[in-house]
Amino acid sequence: MDPSPLRYLSDAEVQGLLPEPRTAVSLARRALVARAEGRAQVPPKPAVRLAGDGFANAMPAAVLDEDLLGCKWVTLVPDNPARGLPTAQGVMILSDARTGETRALMGAAALTAQRTAAVSGACLDALGDRSSPVAFLGAGVQARSHLLVLEALGYAETRVYARRPEAREDLSAWAAEAVPTLRLEVTDDPRAAVEGAGTVITGLSIGLRGQELDPVWVREDALLLPLDYASSVGSRLARDATLVSDDVEQLAAVAPAKLAADYPPATGWTGDAIRQPRPAGRLVCQNLGIAATDVVFAAYVADRAADRGAGTVLAR
Repeated sequence: MDPSPLRYLSDAEVQGLLPEPRTAVSLARRALVARAEGRAQVPPKPAVRLAGDGFANAMPAAVLDEDLLGCKWVTLVPDNPARGLPTAQGVMILSDARTGETRALMGAAALTAQRTAAVSGACLDALGDRSSPVAFLGAGVQARSHLLVLEALGYAETRVYARRPEAREDLSAWAAEAVPTLRLEVTDDPRAAVEGAGTVITGLSIGLRGQELDPVWVREDALLLPLDYASSVGSRLARDATLVSDDVEQLAAVAPAKLAADYPPATGWTGDAIRQPRPAGRLVCQNLGIAATDVVFAAYVADRAADRGAGTVLAR
């Protein structure tokens, strides 16, 4: 039996092979449900501590009933923007779950940006209020990927909080071209962004201190979507809400160190919440970014690459 091709895809090539936003939301929903149903194997992320608040994770996962297997190696260095580098960087390894052969190696930046926004999109599609503004905290890569999803899902108005004037200007210019039907307000006041918003997505850099939202600003029925370990949704806000997670077990293991010693445990899975009636009051979907979503997206990209002959086939 001849070995199957081993394909390398750069971040730029991955970007060109990613699904359109609504398909991405469907892929994310599929991965969330697989984890909630116990069909996805997602062991705890082994971590290596770096200087300052930086860290690196190995993120393996398998969805064996779909023949999916892979691992993402990702580093997060909060000081990188000052160096002109992305906060998060990584590489995705996709394997054939039947034979164990490596199918593809690909840059993980574009993949991670889209799958993170798509996970939020699965929550917004099932649980969000399209008649109310959405607040997004942060003006980086995730702001852009989330705005694309919001427009695709039919949301009309978004308010973005950004601290730096140049970030506000860059995002406004990009949005005018990329999401022209989305009404966008960019502000330097987090309270102005959050008050009255039906959904609040927190995408400030991991490791920032003193950025917790005042619960007084947040609607009593708001949907809150903190990305990964972003610390804007603090213990006070989480305790007074229904709290679910894409990985209940992982949140219980890491919340005391990554969020707060008194951060409450999740009472359910995001993959279940998006298939059930929305509970009354505030709802926090603490989505940590499970590797099952990375594997699902990587398989989609690898299949498209094979169909189009994209990337570079490497010698084994």
